[in-house]
Amino acid sequence: MDAILSVDGVSKRFGGLMALSDVSFAVERGVITGLIGPNGAGKTTMFNCVAGIYTPTDGRIVFADGAGERNVAGSKPERMTTLGVARTFQNIRLFATLTVLDNVRIARHCRTSANFFGAVLRTKSQRAEEQRIIDAAMDNLDFVGLGETALSPASSLSYGDQRRLEIARALATDPKLLLLDEPAAGMNPRETEGLVDLIHAILSRGVTVVLIEHDMKLVMRICKRLVVLDHGVKIADGSPQEVRSNPDVIEAYLGKGAAHA
Repeated sequence: MDAILSVDGVSKRFGGLMALSDVSFAVERGVITGLIGPNGAGKTTMFNCVAGIYTPTDGRIVFADGAGERNVAGSKPERMTTLGVARTFQNIRLFATLTVLDNVRIARHCRTSANFFGAVLRTKSQRAEEQRIIDAAMDNLDFVGLGETALSPASSLSYGDQRRLEIARALATDPKLLLLDEPAAGMNPRETEGLVDLIHAILSRGVTVVLIEHDMKLVMRICKRLVVLDHGVKIADGSPQEVRSNPDVIEAYLGKGAAHA
């Protein structure tokens, strides 16, 4: 396996609560991996450890960004973004009063070199860089199908389009690894179908995708590999077919009818 991410013995404790316990798995470069399990299984906690929001209590998180492998456990979120890890959140976190375009422009600044004096003096190089930010933001909005809404307030978008805007904002950071936390939550069937197409398009850009999702039809359809957590412990790791027939997964999460679905 050409792993872009390797999680090795990661544990995360919050006081007396062990949210993750000695979890290990690898994410293959260029494929869609699903991280699934019941509520409270530790899925979002794992995302937060990978993205730098939490520091693991134990273990290593190795990210291979193309320039080598490095243990990024404990790195700050801004460092992880610079290295090429982006994420969306289970609950939409947009700047509701800003325009759709400005929501994406903000994310793009992690790839710029403008300094304080350039911004104050409005130098030629700073103005050129701002135009590149706008161009890149528009490219990502067009990619997710929101180009025509660029000047609208983010709050005016439908729920499904707000999800797409979050993805556009994450893509504006030029990630190598994209973490999607329940991207289909609250979407209707038409929006979910569009999301499937969008995720495949993201993959075709060379971005590896890991997603947390409770829509098992979607997960089984688009994921090449699944990692299953339950109460902070990994209980399965394999192809969708292997996971669907795993007795531990059926008991903890999928239910007895899953193997025949």
